[in-house]
Amino acid sequence: MDKIEFVHKPVLFTETIDSLAIRPDGIYIDGTAGGGGHSEAILRRLKDGRLLSIDQDPDAIAACTARLSSYPGWMIRQGNFSQMVELAASCGITQVDGVLMDIGVSSHQLDTPERGFSYHTDAPLDMRMSQEGPTAADLVNTLSWQQLADIIRRYGEDKSAARIARAIVEAREKEPIRTTLQLADIIRNAVPAAVRRAEGHPARKTFQALRIAVNGELDRLSEGLEAAFSLLSTGGRLAVITFHSLEDRIVKQKMNEWCTGCTCPPDFPVCVCGKKPRAELVYKKGLAPTEEEIQENPRARSARLRVCTKLEQQKEGTL
Repeated sequence: MDKIEFVHKPVLFTETIDSLAIRPDGIYIDGTAGGGGHSEAILRRLKDGRLLSIDQDPDAIAACTARLSSYPGWMIRQGNFSQMVELAASCGITQVDGVLMDIGVSSHQLDTPERGFSYHTDAPLDMRMSQEGPTAADLVNTLSWQQLADIIRRYGEDKSAARIARAIVEAREKEPIRTTLQLADIIRNAVPAAVRRAEGHPARKTFQALRIAVNGELDRLSEGLEAAFSLLSTGGRLAVITFHSLEDRIVKQKMNEWCTGCTCPPDFPVCVCGKKPRAELVYKKGLAPTEEEIQENPRARSARLRVCTKLEQQKEGTL
């Protein structure tokens, strides 16, 4: 069997690893192992500690195993980070000192044509990160135009969603839509020239929307954040890298929720709700890539790193 090359250039790499404040004897989880770059950086800082790497993509599992199997204290499981609690339990882990989540599609997945994530090369219209379940082709060939428009509008934030959805349904009546370039051409022809000039390739937002829908990404992200936070011990850190506004909004809102204390009206003389912050932010507004990093890796442009530290929880009945 040929060795799988899973090349992924991590964004905000040094900032992310440093933000975890890794202890040599700590226990950590890399919820999105990818090619193993983040995992290896964590392992290099461990002495007696342990690391669990998780990924839903079998290509990533194979690549990480080839790259990292010689490190002591390293474990790997295939699955989605939303299953983090169960996957950690299978390794005897119930609490951790840090969790890393690098959200979204990897460079390997984008640059492997047959995975069907890219509208630049012709390939089967797939987009499944886990390589299991319904494909993007299944969606575009079976959903109503209203359902497709909702997906494109909600996950692609595209004002041309209805126009694109109707064009997809009209095209599939002539022949099934099976490939990436077939879909990209339908989208291009459906969008006015003025929009194409102003916003670049018109397929970008629809492909993003379909990818999110196929993989249930936003639901899994919310579940994964809750799972990760529940595993953190006091002082443990959660570091999350996002690549578009929909993801970042979910992470920002969830961390703000954890970091919010008293919710009593401001005119109350004393707190009666008793709500205490469960976490504190490491970076108030998150970190964005430097201009130098963006020049080296244009895909980094929209990235943002958000990190929070779990605070000690006050037990019920104590003052």
